[in-house]
Amino acid sequence: MDVRSVHGWLLAALAAALIAGCAAKKPAPVDERSPAAAKPAPKAVPREADTRPATYTIRRGDTLYSIALEHGLDYRELAEWNGITNPNVIRVGQELRLRAPAPAPSQGVVARPVQGPPPVEGKPMGTAPAGRPVPADGVMREPRAARVPYSDQALAQMSGPARIEVKPEPQAAAKPDPKPEPARPAKPEPALPADGEVPDWSWPASGKVVGTFNDAVGTQKGIGISGKQGQPVLASAGGKVVYSGSGIRGYGKLVIIKHNNEFISVYAHNSELLVKDGQAVAKGQKIAEMGNSDTDQVKLHFEIRRYGKPVDPLKFLPDRPA
Repeated sequence: MDVRSVHGWLLAALAAALIAGCAAKKPAPVDERSPAAAKPAPKAVPREADTRPATYTIRRGDTLYSIALEHGLDYRELAEWNGITNPNVIRVGQELRLRAPAPAPSQGVVARPVQGPPPVEGKPMGTAPAGRPVPADGVMREPRAARVPYSDQALAQMSGPARIEVKPEPQAAAKPDPKPEPARPAKPEPALPADGEVPDWSWPASGKVVGTFNDAVGTQKGIGISGKQGQPVLASAGGKVVYSGSGIRGYGKLVIIKHNNEFISVYAHNSELLVKDGQAVAKGQKIAEMGNSDTDQVKLHFEIRRYGKPVDPLKFLPDRPA
């Protein structure tokens, strides 16, 4: 075998060894990491314009509370805008303003000069001697002579200078300063959703949904949630209580919460009401206890209204875990 053949054989053997070594190497491990569970995105809610009318004419069967509910308003503001002193007294055919009146323009106040008592004609104003008070009418008069029986004591008084005896007034014993009480920190008000902001809704009660929303006239304006007598009913979002009572037919013991100018929520058929009109409540706060007032079974009737119009709560409430 010549040199060239040996050289070619060595090159071929070296190439084969390199190929075998590369094939024997294990591929680099791939680090497969499962992505973190992402929080469910809030439900997209399209914006809507406020289409509420400016006025409303009262019809038979209306109450101020039901009119306020149907238009998403606080009945107290509605009464104030229309000069109603008793919310329980309204008349059929009366036209109500559904919006706050424009503020009246401020008017300047002209101050009148303060005048003293008029001078008395024919009698000049005088100056009081030292120690002598000025009369109420400002006119100084000469002292009048008085007749007294003669005696040595009277003569001494007429001859000597007059002396005025001033008796010091008794002073009350000084009372010790009361011990100041420590200032109590003010309880912060719950944060309310801003106008134009969709509230961060939560479920108002645990239980099975037994009635779904139907926007047909005279049908289901919200959802029904079954439960047990006395079960907690919670505020679905932060807001202010605009009604707590039983003055709206068909709702039993009812709580209405106004969240902003756009949204209100309704909690009906309760057994006990735990909040009052005008009270601020936080999301998840207990506001009532479930019951069956004005209905045939224990359940919570829950509504969400937008500009007073009922909308499907299931489009706003978060999905429940399976």
